[in-house]
Parts: sequence; C-alpha cells; structure tokens
Amino acid sequence: MSDPVLFPPTAPPSRPVSGGLYLVATPIGNLRDITLRALDVLAAADLVLAEDTRVTAKLMTAYGLKAKLERCDDHASARAAQVAIEHLKDGAVVALVSDAGSPMVSDPGFVVARAAIAEGLPVHPVPGASSALAALCIAGLPSDRFTFAGFLPPKSAARKTALEGLRTENQTLIFFESGPRLKDCLTDMAEVLGQRDAAVARELTKLYEECVRGTLAELAVDPRCDAPKGEIVIVVGPGKAEASSQDDIDAALREAMQRLPLGEAASEVSHSLNLPRKPLYKRALELKGQ
Repeated sequence: MSDPVLFPPTAPPSRPVSGGLYLVATPIGNLRDITLRALDVLAAADLVLAEDTRVTAKLMTAYGLKAKLERCDDHASARAAQVAIEHLKDGAVVALVSDAGSPMVSDPGFVVARAAIAEGLPVHPVPGASSALAALCIAGLPSDRFTFAGFLPPKSAARKTALEGLRTENQTLIFFESGPRLKDCLTDMAEVLGQRDAAVARELTKLYEECVRGTLAELAVDPRCDAPKGEIVIVVGPGKAEASSQDDIDAALREAMQRLPLGEAASEVSHSLNLPRKPLYKRALELKGQ
C-alpha cells in the first residue's frame, strides 16, 4: 500500500474567514474525519463555543490549533449566547461545536444560533460528520425518507407514548440512545412499533465500530445490545402500510378538501395513506359532486 496523502495536492486554497457564527461539524470518532474548511474556521476563530471544552481541546491540540474556549452545555448555553452576541457584534469569528458531529442536532448550541439569528447576525453551516446519517448509511434500511427523533424519554411509559406518536410514520426512524437504556428501549419499540427491521450502530468511525441488524424483537434480546458502551444510534425501518377502508379514504379526502384544492388534497391523501394519486383524485371529484 502507498503512503496516505495528508491533504489533496489539488485542494482549493482556503479563503479568508469573515466575521460570523459558524456551526462547525466535528468528527464523531475518527479525528481524521474533520473537513479542511472546519480547520480553516477553527484556526481563524476568535472564540470557540464547545459543549465540553475538554473534548474540543483534544481536537484542537491534535491539529495544533489555539483559540479561546467557552463552555456551551445545557447549563451554560444562555450565558454562551450572550458572550457570542457580544463578539459577533464586534465582527469576530465565533465557532460553535458539539462534543461530536453536527451542532444543533440534539445539541444545546441551538440557543446560541437562535439568539444570533434573532439579532440579524450572520450564521454559517460548516457541514461534516453526523452519527445519524452515518448510521442510516450502514443500516441497510430505506433511506429515501426518514425522520430523526433524537432521544426518547428515559421512562418506559413516556417512551411508549412518544413511540405511539411515530407509529404511523411510513418512513425510516432514527433515534439516539444510551447504552444502559438500550435494551429497555428496544423492548418498548418492539411492543409499540411491531415487527420492523432495525439496526443498532455504535462507536461509529472508532476502533470498535459495530452495527447489529435484525428485527426490533430480535435486537431486544441480542446480548450485543445489552448495555453496550459508546455512542448509540438506533435506525428503525418503516412499517408495512395497513390497508385503508373506503370509508377511511373518503374521510381523509373530505377533510383534506376542506383545506386544499382538489388536486392538492388528493396528493396529500396519496402521501399519507401510501395510495396512488390518480384514483384518489377521481374519487375526490365524485365526493365533490355529491
């Protein structure tokens, strides 16, 4: 094997980084998954807001970067927003990072970005690693449409209630979960969502990366899913659509026709019930004439 190329020899040159808030995605495990643009922004930053400054300090040290670090976790996000606004109004470059992956996804940095937007200050994305998308890629489940549902409630009753609200979603679902709660979470998912294919991905891009696939019921009793270590993403495939009765179809069309033009109503019901649009539009015309 040839020696790895550290940086593409023909990579576009870096551009000057203007003042603003930059939402910088960082590696979810493998430190080499940082982007060249992320390094440019972190090198130019006057201030870096970090969910855990110790984690971010390791990343900065690995690439020889130095910048003032400010804590921005659930307890400090309001103060961090005030500090960021003061810097941004002076034209500073402020970088916002989470512990790993893309900021703003189940992340306290939302408070900072929201405050900057409210002040009319520039906010820029610096895309990169995402554990949710990485898990979706290797799950082997439909990826054309998906819902990211983040962390479910820790208690079983509340968790089941949240899952009930997602039961009719006809698309792949993505969740975050902790190791100690994984088994109970999978058990509740199997009970509420039924016999669906799923995958549990953990330690993505790290040395012990693992993806366990099976039905929700199979995963709930799989020893590999019994309180594993590391960051965990659960990907659940869409359920099989239940046949809709004609009464259900007519009721859905009538409701949609009260809000939308005929064609749009047929399209909405087609999407929600997973039925072909053409016969729905014909039925909508019949209902309108009644």
